[in-house]
Order: sequence, then C-alpha cells, then structure tokens
Amino acid sequence: MSDEQHQNLAIIGHVDHGKSTLVGRLLYETGSVPEHVIEQHKEEAEEKGKGGFEFAYVMDNLAEERERGVTIDIAHQEFSTDTYDFTIVDCPGHRDFVKNMITGASQADNAVLVVAADDGVQPQTQEHVFLARTLGIGELIVGVNKMDLVDYSEGDYKQVVEEVKELLNQVRFDTEDASFIPISAFEGDNIAEASDNTGWYDGDILLEALNNLPAPEPPTDAPLRLPIQDVYTISGIGTVPVGRVETGILNTGDNVSFQPSDVSGEVKTVEMHHEEVPKAEPGDNVGFNVRGVGKDDIRRGDVCGPADDPPSVAETFQAQIVVMQHPSVITEGYTPVFHAHTAQVACTVESIDKKIDPSSGEVAEENPDFIQNGDAAVVTIRPQKPLSIEPSGEIPELGSFAIRDMGQTIAAGKVLSVNER
Repeated sequence: MSDEQHQNLAIIGHVDHGKSTLVGRLLYETGSVPEHVIEQHKEEAEEKGKGGFEFAYVMDNLAEERERGVTIDIAHQEFSTDTYDFTIVDCPGHRDFVKNMITGASQADNAVLVVAADDGVQPQTQEHVFLARTLGIGELIVGVNKMDLVDYSEGDYKQVVEEVKELLNQVRFDTEDASFIPISAFEGDNIAEASDNTGWYDGDILLEALNNLPAPEPPTDAPLRLPIQDVYTISGIGTVPVGRVETGILNTGDNVSFQPSDVSGEVKTVEMHHEEVPKAEPGDNVGFNVRGVGKDDIRRGDVCGPADDPPSVAETFQAQIVVMQHPSVITEGYTPVFHAHTAQVACTVESIDKKIDPSSGEVAEENPDFIQNGDAAVVTIRPQKPLSIEPSGEIPELGSFAIRDMGQTIAAGKVLSVNER
C-alpha cells in the first residue's frame, strides 16, 4: 500500500445525526465487514425489536470491543475505495468527543460532515465545523443524512445545504472545498450507488466523492514527535509509554527525550500490533520501552522526541484562536484548560494582542479589552504548568489545541510561536 493511497478521514457531526450508521454502511458497502457479521447483528437487532439497526449495531459492537480491549494498538475502522485506503479517525459515540476531535481531526486529511435532513445545523454541528476548520481539515464532504425521514424532499435538502453553507462562510471554510450529497445511511441511498429516490440530484454519490478527494500532503520531514497517551508497566518489559507517532521516525536504538518531564534514554524495543518492529512512522500507534525511564518519570501529555532536538516546552506561546461559545467575554487573566495533543493543562490568557476579522484575516483591532463569540484573535498564553507544544507552521501536528471550560469547547486555535522556558 503506497502512501499516496492512504487517507485519514474524520467523520464529524451531531451525535444523533447518524454517524455510526454511516460508518457501518461504508464498512459494509466496501466489504470491510464480513457478511456473516452483519447477519449475526441483524438477528440480534431483530430479537431486540430493532430490525434495520444492523449497521449501527456493527459500530456499537466494534466500539464496545475497543473500549474493553486495552490493547496497545488503537483499533481504527478501515475501508478501501478505488483510489484510497481510508482510516476513519473518529470513534463514533466516544464520550470524550472533543479530545478525540483534537487528537482525531488534527490527524485527518479530509472530513465527512453528517447533518440530518430533518434536524439541520445544530450547535454541535457548528462546534465540529469550527474545529475542523481551525485544525486544518482540507475538504469537507457534507452528507445530508436521513433523507428517508423527509420523503427525499429536494426542498428540505436544499434548506440544509444553505444552513451548512452559511456556517462554512462564518468560519472562513471555502464552500468551493465542500461537496453536498443527499444520503440515507440507514437505507443506503447515494452511498455506494445512485438512488432512484433522489432523481433530482445528479452529483457524485458518497463513494465517488471519497474517491475524488485530493491526495494528502505527505508528512513533513519534521523531527520525531510522539505525544504520550498512556504509560503502562508490562511484565517482562518494564515501563511502556504508548502513543501515536505524529512526525518523524522512532527507531530502536534512538536516544530520545520526554518533555516537559525532561528525562531521556535509549529506545530498547518498539511494539506495534503486538509485534516487535525496528521502527515506527507517522500514524503508527506504538508501545515502546526506553532504557532507564521508569513509570513515574513520564506521564500522559509528555512528548517524545530526539534527545538532540527535543520537543519545545513553552514558558509562553502566541496563538491564533477562534471563540466558539463563551457565555460572556474573554479578558486577560482568563484561565481555562487547554487540550493540546494528549496534554490537558490550565493556561492563562496573558494578553489579547489583536482581534482579527474572521472573514478577511485582516487585523481588526490592536490590544482589544476583550473578545467574545465569533471573534478570531491573536493571544499570548501562559501555561500554569509545563506544556510541550510546537508552532503550527513548523510541526502542525503539535500546533493545534482546543480550549475547554464549563464542560464545553470555548475556542480552538493554533500555535503561532513558542517562547521556550
């Protein structure tokens, strides 16, 4: 499988708008779920009086197996079209949605946004689109789902398309880079073949649109950056940090440094899919063991990099943010929690440097007193405890973050520059 042929695809949208069913349908239509598995779920669903839910069932069961199995290899859904091998990087129904979106969408090349025809754009839809835009998703395929529930009405479809276009314009997402398709994941309309129910639609069906996505840019020749998700103790091996290689290559024998914990050592073994491997590349989920590094020396949120080019640790950093939902206004001194790669650190807004017109990107105001919903701004941030983060211009994979407070995502942003500690 060549690199050009691989795409990470985020499936985003409101939790009730049919993401799981769509993923199940895609896996089913591309032959990625064996027929007998579908049959088994169908019987189970019918016994429980939920006939027709077999696709959603497939997804639920896969998700549950994932939740239960504490394997080092983080199972992703995969399916292939004529052009690409796709990995779906959103785990539908995962409770900690936003963390997933940040570690997920920042890794995705393109996205499918699912919006239900009978429900339209919801606050959660807006949140997902904001994040996708800020975290650098390339193209968006908008699946207007549940067309079966609105009797395949062209009017209802067009209304949702207008709502989504307005939303995309708000976040400066070029609507030229978005395609819209009326679908029913449940019934299978316009997923793998054109539907007779939407005779008024003559565009691509979903699998064609996926085939026609632009090829992703290959990962940069940036140095190794591997954010740590968990640290395990495994008998016979010792301390095993686990995470996903974002950039660079992790080789057995490398001298690596963990920041901000500031410990280093030599990589003894690298394990992937329960097998020892000589090296791991961007996108690989690995467990590895480092000579002289113990369980209490490192933690989730650390970033592993080469000892001679260690991950940067921010005293302060300047970032561009988009405020999505804040009940009042954000001023200097505000200290919410920043979620960056696998780290979660309380950070203080030290100064609001400029307000930016989101539609043009021009500076609207220098040193404003406050920013509020819908504003884009450049701010200076001081982490309350050490945080490893990189400028998005240099290592985009470690340069994006979300800001959470009061149980919701307040803002999303990307790092412009780091003032190292």
